Amino acid sequence: MRLLTTFAFLVPESAFAGGFERPIPQAQTAAAEFWFFVACLALVAALAGVQYLVSRR
Repeated sequence: MRLLTTFAFLVPESAFAGGFERPIPQAQTAAAEFWFFVACLALVAALAGVQYLVSRR
């Protein structure tokens, strides 16, 4: 155990983990909003297609 504590003092400070820094949220860009809109339309179209296929049965 003494060897382990002695080794801990010899290890440089950069070898230990740093503190947690919270990520700063970024503003949503116009391109991201556009692709979200496209994805929403694709989801609605897929749901409509499934409804059409199921109702034909």
